[in-house]
Amino acid sequence: MNHPKLIPTAAFCFATVILFSGCSKSASGDRKPALGAPPVPVLVATAFVTNVPVRVSTIGNVTAYSTVSVRSQISGQLQKVHFQEGREIKKGDLLFSIDPRPSQAALDSARANLARDNALLANARIQYERQQKLFEQKLISQDEFDTSKANLDALTGTIAADSAAVTNAMLNLAYTEIRSPIDGIGGGQLVFIGNIIKSSDDVMVVINQIHPVYVLFSVPERYLPEIKSEMRKSPLQIEVSIQDSTNVCTGELTFVDNAVDMTTGTVQLKGTFTNTDGALWPGQFVQVSLTLSELSNVVVIPSQAIQSGQNGQYVYVVKEDQTVEQRSVTPGIDYNGMTVVQIGLKTGETVVTDGQLRLAPGSKASFKSGNDSSTNAIRK
Repeated sequence: MNHPKLIPTAAFCFATVILFSGCSKSASGDRKPALGAPPVPVLVATAFVTNVPVRVSTIGNVTAYSTVSVRSQISGQLQKVHFQEGREIKKGDLLFSIDPRPSQAALDSARANLARDNALLANARIQYERQQKLFEQKLISQDEFDTSKANLDALTGTIAADSAAVTNAMLNLAYTEIRSPIDGIGGGQLVFIGNIIKSSDDVMVVINQIHPVYVLFSVPERYLPEIKSEMRKSPLQIEVSIQDSTNVCTGELTFVDNAVDMTTGTVQLKGTFTNTDGALWPGQFVQVSLTLSELSNVVVIPSQAIQSGQNGQYVYVVKEDQTVEQRSVTPGIDYNGMTVVQIGLKTGETVVTDGQLRLAPGSKASFKSGNDSSTNAIRK
């Protein structure tokens, strides 16, 4: 059974709870600073105007500018190896030596045949000239004269064949020394001294040319019209970076595939890099950044200044009296930790980059030390 005197007291306490809970938020649901609250320590940065490149970022793969699988053009026993695996090789460097004795013997034989047939040709020419005089004096028949001429012509053809045989034997002898056709890096040695090389069947070493080098990557097809349009104006710049490395390599877009991959909806591109320091290595995966164009004179702030709320994205702007104002912004692209602000900020305004969780519109702010509080550091 309820006591009648307790009912007004309970009603008064319930109304008091409602009153105090209603005062903790504004009518719009936003937080309000407590009266007499101390300033909130925050990091700040100044919005400034700069030019920002419009870029497409993706993952790419380094591939050799050219690859040569070195094979022998003759068969024979491998006699010597002249290069070190994995080392740089220059065009014309001697790589392998194949036993030259069989080729040298074949050359000597071809030269001997040529010398013999030259002697026979000289004799046939003397015989022909003699038969020609006798024929003119009608001392021999037409058949005898024709036979003499045919013998001279046959030996002339034999000399041509012998000369070709000598040239072929000289080439085979030259092929016993296998030289690099390009500048590059030698791979692992695939044949060893004493092996019998079976002409073009055996790959002896693979050489990759890496000065320059290619980077292959793909971008969504929606970027294709802009890429083609910008390429007609000037070469497009590409930057690549290697994981866990601060080294950034710069090159140019040199190839756009002639078809879109229908399974992925992407188009393959290729960039060429001088790679003089050899930082890029065939087979590496790299982070690729393709610059399409540049936004001029746009307002940028550190990306961490932008917060997300129920009504969209916003920043806390520090006013002259060191109170903060929550302001809605329309962010654009990101670049090197900075974000373009399309709508909502002007250059020179100060925004909070750290400490937003303790702020409410109208809060007093104090500036604590930190790298983000330096406008000059941000500009760099």
